[in-house]
Amino acid sequence: MTTPIIVTGAAGFIGMHVAERLLDRGETVIGVDVFNAYYDPALKEARAARLEGRDGFTMVRMDIAEHEAFAALVKASSAQRVVHLAAQAGVRYSIENPFAYERSNLAGHLSVLEACRHAGVQHLVYASSSSVYGDRPLNGDGFRETDPANDPVSLYAATKRSCEMLSQSYAALYGFPQSGLRFFTVYGPWGRPDMAYFSFTEKMLQGEPIDVYGEGEMARDFTFIDDIVDGILGVLDHPPAQGGHEVYNIGDNDPVGLMEMISTLEAALGVEAQKVMLPMQPGDVPATFANIDKIHALCGYKPKVKLAEGLARFVDWRRGYAD
Repeated sequence: MTTPIIVTGAAGFIGMHVAERLLDRGETVIGVDVFNAYYDPALKEARAARLEGRDGFTMVRMDIAEHEAFAALVKASSAQRVVHLAAQAGVRYSIENPFAYERSNLAGHLSVLEACRHAGVQHLVYASSSSVYGDRPLNGDGFRETDPANDPVSLYAATKRSCEMLSQSYAALYGFPQSGLRFFTVYGPWGRPDMAYFSFTEKMLQGEPIDVYGEGEMARDFTFIDDIVDGILGVLDHPPAQGGHEVYNIGDNDPVGLMEMISTLEAALGVEAQKVMLPMQPGDVPATFANIDKIHALCGYKPKVKLAEGLARFVDWRRGYAD
């Protein structure tokens, strides 16, 4: 029998989908989540309920920043692989609640690193973010992992880049392989209500206007959740050499303008949005664009779901979830 895989943030959007896919392929999964109230905990409970009814899954309600408790869990589990997705997300929220990011992202990541090194974990895969690239213009080739990532424009981005640097140091000091994943605007069923596509949907269905920041000039590399999970599992199954630390972009490699996203969502919902055009908010970046050559070379990663299909699948889920 294989040892379990620990997935932190298992009641989160990406975490639930990763845990489901691991269970589908016959793995045993220990999920860890603190179920905080950054957004409606009822959605997290609903995600957890999907997992808790399945053979091979255990949910542990725990704050990963409680380092002694988390270290004891990892050691007792005999897990050889950890997928660390727990974090405090959101660029705008970091301006109002900075210390939430200190605990969840910095203390939390350090806690995971310490637990993994003392338990002899063979591969740690952890979540980073496209926000580490900062404010830069689009180019024809996309943002590469070798591009500078030293000018964060939000506290959230700074914590994610710090996590990458912590992992680099731990890989060098203690030798256990690590892979960081720079996610690009993940969307889809069971998603986060604070994301634009989700909040726009809620307001449009209620006949309320939507706030369109950056005067609609922003672009994002929207990546469907199923494609993201393909990439995560591909990386998990291809660890670096002993002592290695690699960082990979996981995106769609096809940035879409915000106004095009809104029109695509309007078509999926059958509702025209009332738009309130507003300037860029502090901490936001104008565009994201993933170059995915590195992860494709590693595991054949190739996103399959384009925005129109992905938003239609989200809308179908949203209508069912609300019923």
